[in-house]
Amino acid sequence: MGSVGDSYDNALAENLWVITKTECIRGRVFATRAETNLALFEYIDGFYNSRRIQKRLGYLSPIE
Repeated sequence: MGSVGDSYDNALAENLWVITKTECIRGRVFATRAETNLALFEYIDGFYNSRRIQKRLGYLSPIE
């Protein structure tokens, strides 16, 4: 990550949360905090980290 005073760390975190909100949260209504946590876990661990295509991988997912 960046050194002290760089904005790189914040930009990466902001990007992750914007994508998460757009692809996972927006348009859904959750009854409990536990339900929200489960949806976030399933999205990040089940899709974002393993199946989402990445430009650096030649538009393939890490599983591929």
